[in-house]
Amino acid sequence: MASKEANLEALLYAAGDNGLEEQNLTEMLEIDGESLDKVAQNLQQKLTQDADSGLQLIHIAHTYKLTTSPQTAKIIEKYFQKDLTKNLSQSALEILAIVAYRQPITRVEIDDIRGVNSSGALQTLVWRGLIKADGKKDAPGHPKLYVTTDYFLQYFNYHSLADLPLIEDFADNDSNGEIDLFEAKGTADKQMQKEEE
Repeated sequence: MASKEANLEALLYAAGDNGLEEQNLTEMLEIDGESLDKVAQNLQQKLTQDADSGLQLIHIAHTYKLTTSPQTAKIIEKYFQKDLTKNLSQSALEILAIVAYRQPITRVEIDDIRGVNSSGALQTLVWRGLIKADGKKDAPGHPKLYVTTDYFLQYFNYHSLADLPLIEDFADNDSNGEIDLFEAKGTADKQMQKEEE
Protein backbone atom coordinates (compact mmCIF):
# COMPACT_ATOMS: atom_id res chain seq x y z
CA MET A 1 0.00 0.00 0.00
CA ALA A 2 1.34 3.42 -0.96
CA SER A 3 2.45 5.85 1.73
CA LYS A 4 0.69 9.16 2.33
CA GLU A 5 3.70 10.91 0.75
CA ALA A 6 3.46 8.73 -2.37
CA ASN A 7 -0.28 9.36 -2.63
CA LEU A 8 0.22 13.12 -2.23
CA GLU A 9 2.90 13.10 -4.93
CA ALA A 10 0.66 11.11 -7.29
CA LEU A 11 -2.33 13.40 -6.71
CA LEU A 12 -0.29 16.55 -7.33
CA TYR A 13 1.26 15.03 -10.44
CA ALA A 14 -2.20 14.20 -11.79
CA ALA A 15 -3.50 17.68 -10.92
CA GLY A 16 -0.81 19.34 -13.04
CA ASP A 17 -0.40 23.12 -13.12
CA ASN A 18 -3.53 23.82 -11.10
CA GLY A 19 -2.38 21.89 -8.06
CA LEU A 20 -4.84 20.93 -5.33
CA GLU A 21 -6.26 22.92 -2.45
CA GLU A 22 -5.63 21.79 1.13
CA GLN A 23 -9.31 20.95 1.70
CA ASN A 24 -9.42 18.62 -1.31
CA LEU A 25 -6.20 16.93 -0.25
CA THR A 26 -7.31 16.35 3.34
CA GLU A 27 -10.52 14.77 2.07
CA MET A 28 -8.82 12.52 -0.48
CA LEU A 29 -5.98 11.49 1.82
CA GLU A 30 -8.41 11.20 4.76
CA ILE A 31 -6.21 13.22 7.12
CA ASP A 32 -6.50 16.54 8.94
CA GLY A 33 -4.73 19.77 8.05
CA GLU A 34 -1.91 19.29 10.55
CA SER A 35 -1.17 15.82 9.21
CA LEU A 36 -1.24 17.17 5.64
CA ASP A 37 1.42 19.73 6.57
CA LYS A 38 3.62 16.97 7.96
CA VAL A 39 3.13 14.72 4.91
CA ALA A 40 3.90 17.66 2.61
CA GLN A 41 7.07 18.48 4.58
CA ASN A 42 8.19 14.84 4.32
CA LEU A 43 7.59 14.82 0.58
CA GLN A 44 9.42 18.13 0.11
CA GLN A 45 12.34 16.80 2.15
CA LYS A 46 12.44 13.65 0.03
CA LEU A 47 12.47 15.68 -3.20
CA THR A 48 15.11 18.08 -1.85
CA GLN A 49 17.41 15.31 -0.64
CA ASP A 50 17.25 13.52 -4.00
CA ALA A 51 19.89 15.41 -6.01
CA ASP A 52 18.56 13.87 -9.22
CA SER A 53 14.96 15.01 -8.68
CA GLY A 54 13.72 17.60 -11.15
CA LEU A 55 10.65 18.38 -9.06
CA GLN A 56 9.82 20.43 -6.02
CA LEU A 57 6.73 20.87 -3.85
CA ILE A 58 5.40 24.38 -3.41
CA HIS A 59 2.60 25.72 -1.18
CA ILE A 60 0.86 28.91 -2.35
CA ALA A 61 -2.48 30.34 -1.24
CA HIS A 62 -3.67 27.13 0.46
CA THR A 63 -2.77 25.14 -2.65
CA TYR A 64 -0.04 22.54 -3.08
CA LYS A 65 1.66 22.05 -6.45
CA LEU A 66 4.43 19.95 -7.92
CA THR A 67 6.66 22.12 -10.10
CA THR A 68 10.00 21.76 -11.80
CA SER A 69 12.97 22.62 -9.62
CA PRO A 70 15.06 25.77 -10.28
CA GLN A 71 18.12 23.76 -11.39
CA THR A 72 16.16 22.42 -14.37
CA ALA A 73 15.23 25.91 -15.62
CA LYS A 74 17.48 25.78 -18.71
CA ILE A 75 16.13 22.49 -20.05
CA ILE A 76 12.52 23.55 -19.36
CA GLU A 77 13.11 26.82 -21.21
CA LYS A 78 14.55 24.82 -24.12
CA TYR A 79 11.45 22.61 -24.11
CA PHE A 80 9.04 25.55 -24.33
CA GLN A 81 11.07 27.24 -27.05
CA LYS A 82 10.87 24.12 -29.20
CA ASP A 83 8.23 24.19 -31.94
CA LEU A 84 6.07 21.37 -30.66
CA THR A 85 4.17 20.96 -33.92
CA LYS A 86 7.20 20.38 -36.15
CA ASN A 87 7.57 16.79 -35.02
CA LEU A 88 3.87 15.94 -35.03
CA SER A 89 3.08 13.10 -37.40
CA GLN A 90 0.53 13.42 -40.17
CA SER A 91 -1.84 11.19 -38.19
CA ALA A 92 -1.52 13.46 -35.13
CA LEU A 93 -2.33 16.52 -37.24
CA GLU A 94 -5.36 14.71 -38.71
CA ILE A 95 -6.60 13.87 -35.23
CA LEU A 96 -6.03 17.42 -34.06
CA ALA A 97 -8.15 18.73 -36.93
CA ILE A 98 -10.90 16.18 -36.22
CA VAL A 99 -10.99 17.10 -32.53
CA ALA A 100 -10.96 20.82 -33.34
CA TYR A 101 -14.02 20.54 -35.59
CA ARG A 102 -15.98 17.71 -33.96
CA GLN A 103 -15.32 18.22 -30.24
CA PRO A 104 -16.26 16.82 -27.86
CA ILE A 105 -15.41 13.49 -29.46
CA THR A 106 -14.34 10.03 -28.28
CA ARG A 107 -11.35 8.03 -29.47
CA VAL A 108 -13.64 5.44 -31.06
CA GLU A 109 -15.43 8.17 -33.02
CA ILE A 110 -12.05 9.48 -34.19
CA ASP A 111 -11.07 5.93 -35.21
CA ASP A 112 -14.31 5.61 -37.20
CA ILE A 113 -13.61 8.82 -39.10
CA ARG A 114 -9.98 7.89 -39.87
CA GLY A 115 -10.47 4.16 -40.33
CA VAL A 116 -7.43 3.33 -38.18
CA ASN A 117 -6.52 3.17 -34.50
CA SER A 118 -5.69 6.63 -33.16
CA SER A 119 -4.72 5.91 -29.56
CA GLY A 120 -0.96 6.50 -29.92
CA ALA A 121 -1.20 9.82 -31.75
CA LEU A 122 -4.05 10.89 -29.48
CA GLN A 123 -1.88 10.43 -26.40
CA THR A 124 0.91 12.42 -28.08
CA LEU A 125 -1.50 15.34 -28.53
CA VAL A 126 -2.59 15.07 -24.89
CA TRP A 127 1.05 15.04 -23.80
CA ARG A 128 1.78 18.08 -25.95
CA GLY A 129 -1.08 19.91 -24.25
CA LEU A 130 -3.03 20.52 -27.47
CA ILE A 131 -6.03 18.40 -26.49
CA LYS A 132 -7.39 17.04 -23.21
CA ALA A 133 -9.99 14.63 -21.87
CA ASP A 134 -13.02 16.60 -20.73
CA GLY A 135 -15.73 14.42 -19.25
CA LYS A 136 -17.15 11.10 -20.42
CA LYS A 137 -19.82 10.21 -22.95
CA ASP A 138 -23.10 8.79 -21.70
CA ALA A 139 -22.62 5.53 -23.58
CA PRO A 140 -21.55 1.95 -22.79
CA GLY A 141 -18.10 2.00 -21.23
CA HIS A 142 -18.35 5.77 -20.65
CA PRO A 143 -15.49 6.64 -23.05
CA LYS A 144 -13.54 9.85 -22.52
CA LEU A 145 -14.49 12.92 -24.53
CA TYR A 146 -11.63 14.90 -26.05
CA VAL A 147 -11.53 18.64 -26.70
CA THR A 148 -8.88 21.16 -27.70
CA THR A 149 -7.20 23.17 -24.94
CA ASP A 150 -6.66 26.87 -24.37
CA TYR A 151 -3.03 26.18 -25.29
CA PHE A 152 -4.21 24.98 -28.71
CA LEU A 153 -5.89 28.35 -29.28
CA GLN A 154 -2.91 30.26 -27.92
CA TYR A 155 -0.35 28.32 -29.93
CA PHE A 156 -2.14 28.70 -33.26
CA ASN A 157 -3.08 32.30 -32.52
CA TYR A 158 -6.85 31.78 -32.42
CA HIS A 159 -8.94 33.83 -30.00
CA SER A 160 -11.68 31.18 -30.00
CA LEU A 161 -12.83 28.14 -31.93
CA ALA A 162 -14.97 30.51 -34.01
CA ASP A 163 -11.72 31.66 -35.65
CA LEU A 164 -11.12 28.24 -37.22
CA PRO A 165 -11.48 28.23 -41.03
CA LEU A 166 -14.94 27.31 -42.25
CA ILE A 167 -15.30 23.78 -43.58
CA GLU A 168 -16.43 25.26 -46.91
CA ASP A 169 -12.98 26.81 -47.31
CA PHE A 170 -11.44 23.36 -47.57
CA ALA A 171 -13.38 22.60 -50.75
CA ASP A 172 -13.16 26.10 -52.25
CA ASN A 173 -9.42 26.53 -51.77
CA ASP A 174 -7.38 26.84 -54.98
CA SER A 175 -4.76 24.30 -53.92
CA ASN A 176 -6.76 21.23 -54.96
CA GLY A 177 -9.08 21.57 -52.00
CA GLU A 178 -6.26 21.45 -49.46
CA ILE A 179 -5.92 23.95 -46.67
CA ASP A 180 -3.81 24.03 -43.55
CA LEU A 181 -6.17 24.81 -40.72
CA PHE A 182 -3.22 25.78 -38.54
CA GLU A 183 -2.05 28.47 -40.96
CA ALA A 184 -5.46 29.58 -42.16
CA LYS A 185 -6.49 31.97 -39.41
CA GLY A 186 -8.70 34.62 -40.91
CA THR A 187 -9.36 32.69 -44.14
CA ALA A 188 -13.10 32.79 -43.60
CA ASP A 189 -13.02 36.53 -42.98
CA LYS A 190 -10.98 37.14 -46.13
CA GLN A 191 -13.41 35.07 -48.18
CA MET A 192 -16.34 37.12 -46.87
CA GLN A 193 -14.52 40.33 -47.76
CA LYS A 194 -13.98 39.10 -51.33
CA GLU A 195 -17.64 38.22 -51.70
CA GLU A 196 -18.67 41.66 -50.44
CA GLU A 197 -16.37 43.33 -53.01
